[in-house]
Amino acid sequence: MKKVLTVGVFDLLHYGHHNCISCAASLGDYLLVGVHTDDGSTKGCSFLDSPGQRAQNVGGHPQVDEVVLYDRVDLLVQQVEFDIFACGPDQNHQFFQEAFRWCRQNGKKIVIIPRTEGISSSMLRHSGIHQNHPMLEFELIESSHTSEP
Repeated sequence: MKKVLTVGVFDLLHYGHHNCISCAASLGDYLLVGVHTDDGSTKGCSFLDSPGQRAQNVGGHPQVDEVVLYDRVDLLVQQVEFDIFACGPDQNHQFFQEAFRWCRQNGKKIVIIPRTEGISSSMLRHSGIHQNHPMLEFELIESSHTSEP
């Protein structure tokens, strides 16, 4: 069984997140999603939902098998079992670089999932759209995968 790990903040869950989850799920047989607590405020903004609520929202996705909370991605990759690490092209800060290095040294495949253009939690937060549409609907948008950062 191939286990896939993908990670993110997943605030204001939207169809871009759905696409990421769907692409990651298509890479294996079991999908583990790490939800970042962002205790260090690395995103530089306040989130609408708590880490626990974001984990619950992600866990409700039909393609998600397991959800874990994490603080640092470089430590998470060492703590959970997986074969494939699927992440977005913008996930490239220092801790991701260390996670990529660990994956390469330990025989884990790295797959970069393309972003869904035209949607982001930051855009929704700044536009105020979340105030009028508390339940954002998912829509599947096909995209191809590219490997290795």
